[in-house]
Amino acid sequence: MKILYGIQGTGNGHLTRARLMAAALHRKHIAVDFFFSGRQPNQFFDMQCFGNYQVQPGLTFATRNGEVQLLNTALQNSLVRTLKDVHDLDLAGYDLVLNDYEPLSAWAAKRQGIPSVGISHQAALKYDVPKIGNHWFNEVLLNYFAPTDISLGCHWHHFGFEILPPFVDTAEPRAHLDNAILVYLPFENPVAIVSLLAQMPTQKFWVYHGIQPQHIPDNVTWFGFSREGFKQHLAQCDGVISSAGFELISEALTLGKKLLIKPVLGQFEQLSNLAALQLLGAADGMSHLDLQAVKRWLKSPSPEPIAYPQVGDALVDWLLVGDWHNRQQLCQSLWQQVDLPATWRKK
Repeated sequence: MKILYGIQGTGNGHLTRARLMAAALHRKHIAVDFFFSGRQPNQFFDMQCFGNYQVQPGLTFATRNGEVQLLNTALQNSLVRTLKDVHDLDLAGYDLVLNDYEPLSAWAAKRQGIPSVGISHQAALKYDVPKIGNHWFNEVLLNYFAPTDISLGCHWHHFGFEILPPFVDTAEPRAHLDNAILVYLPFENPVAIVSLLAQMPTQKFWVYHGIQPQHIPDNVTWFGFSREGFKQHLAQCDGVISSAGFELISEALTLGKKLLIKPVLGQFEQLSNLAALQLLGAADGMSHLDLQAVKRWLKSPSPEPIAYPQVGDALVDWLLVGDWHNRQQLCQSLWQQVDLPATWRKK
């Protein structure tokens, strides 16, 4: 079997899932080429596991100060370029297109009649899971942004549907460091982040952000993006303040880290993620960078960790069998390995 694996580059959650799948595919000696879109080539990092991968502009959202900008989104995405890239992507020689919400390879597979299997958190939102801010345009995006023959969604809870547990990659917990909070708010203004954290001078913060402000207070240590450094700090911290990206939250739940979530406003997936977390009682939320919300959250206890299974290996075995319309046994077998918190089991 030879696979083209298309991955949405916007946000790092898709990349985290792809790294786990790359390792699982390698263990089964499956030939796979990786194709990314949605981010400029120089904005990718820690990509060694993907070998000689391809990158195209694709489609993505424009954000400013933690909110989706619809006009800028429309202006920065070229429909003509997208259609040309779909037409030029030659899938001859591939037996399957594996897809993580990447539009160019998904539409190329449909156009050329190549079987396609989608693996993404977005696919879980096609079911009646907790959602907020939904309207017809979101349904169009879920069904037509990156359409595949078969869709497998992943979520923190199955909510009674054929959904996979999250793909989780965590560092081994190291010596616990008290009074350290990991902050990952990549869509927020860095000056606004500093202004918020400076008002809590006795609290230590580790901030990961692509833009470093000129003045940083003594209680804040600022880092550029580094997957290994981030994993180590995630394992060591007392809690996480982050946007509502799926994979980071999955890792935090696995490590038993308390969560304070500030979703990207206007981003349906992030708003729905917060709704699911609040229904499960797994995180606190804030609609803006709110000092009082942070202070209240800092006093809250940490939850018990959740041991999610290794989804990637089971998924690769399922792909090799080839009965891709049969998802029930795969999903059930994986959830049977999860000891969900007692308060979650009735959801």
